[in-house]
Amino acid sequence: MSDPPSPTQRRLTQIRDFLTMQKTASTIPWDPDSTRFPTRQELPKIAGAPEEAAWVWGSDDYLGRINLLTPTRVAAAAKEIRTGEIIPVNLPLNVPEQPAFGRETFQHKIKVLREGAAYDDLYTMNTQSGTQWDGFRHFAHMPTQCFYNGTKGADITGPTANLKCSIHHWADHGIAGRGVLLDYRGYAHKKGIQYDPYDYYPISYTDLEACGKEQGIDIRPAAQGGDIKPGDMLFVRAGWTEQYHLKPSEERARLALREHKPGKESGQRYAGLAQEEKIKDWLHDCYFATVAGDAPTFEAWPTHEDYHLHEYILALWGMPLGEMLDLERLAQACRQKNRFFFFFSSTPANCPAGVSSHVNGQAIL
Repeated sequence: MSDPPSPTQRRLTQIRDFLTMQKTASTIPWDPDSTRFPTRQELPKIAGAPEEAAWVWGSDDYLGRINLLTPTRVAAAAKEIRTGEIIPVNLPLNVPEQPAFGRETFQHKIKVLREGAAYDDLYTMNTQSGTQWDGFRHFAHMPTQCFYNGTKGADITGPTANLKCSIHHWADHGIAGRGVLLDYRGYAHKKGIQYDPYDYYPISYTDLEACGKEQGIDIRPAAQGGDIKPGDMLFVRAGWTEQYHLKPSEERARLALREHKPGKESGQRYAGLAQEEKIKDWLHDCYFATVAGDAPTFEAWPTHEDYHLHEYILALWGMPLGEMLDLERLAQACRQKNRFFFFFSSTPANCPAGVSSHVNGQAIL
């Protein structure tokens, strides 16, 4: 349990909510329909949880920030549909041909039931080999080896394994709401900024702020006067998919098979969000329901800090994290229309005890 607010604090919150016509999340479990949520610096301390854990939706919660996708917010997000154009964001299941980090390649076999009349498919795949949601079982808070909401390794494998943080919880709820694209790769091309998405390149908060401004978006949280509302789903285009399709197959395989090891010298190197305090504050305080990018890692890889953003996003804050989404068509359409908000839906795999899932997602403009 967290330390309860003092009577004075409660009274001040009530007065502020009355004056601003808002509703502040102040009592755990938080009401997901609240209009104001604590900043990263205001997070309550939760007994038995790591520092900065936002395990605030209930002791048996395995949805995390998906809780913010309430009927009210989903209905409001539907108003972003203007033309009805559907843009899937899923790479083919066999892309990349050679996955990074030593993951297994996708295998597809057609099973003949009756020649010329009936067939089945047989898939063999690692759900982390292409367009994917990292589930809460995927990456722990390393110092404590805690997954989201106190889940441990013994809950995932072994004789005491159970369904804590299973991906099927997301499938039971569903994912749909308002998406926002920050097309950093497009911004970089326009401004003459050169970088290789297949190498370590940290995209800072200042970079994203400038990208948003160029797109006509104030990327600050609505509570701070910006355009990002609680429950929005973030998509950042860093350019990996663009480069993947420009490289010959042999070069793609060579880069995917670079040595993966701990530390700054890891051969696996990708552009992504900077691991900095401003990025952590922003990702937390915007109260995104989900975050996603187009590279094999969401953050710049390898980390140059003593932590990974994965630890904060997944284990501490309970925010679904998407990787290797195909944002090329979406970026092109958003730039043509000069509109970077849209309706987004995703159907994670209903796999009890599952760790992750392909996104199975689409934007509707």
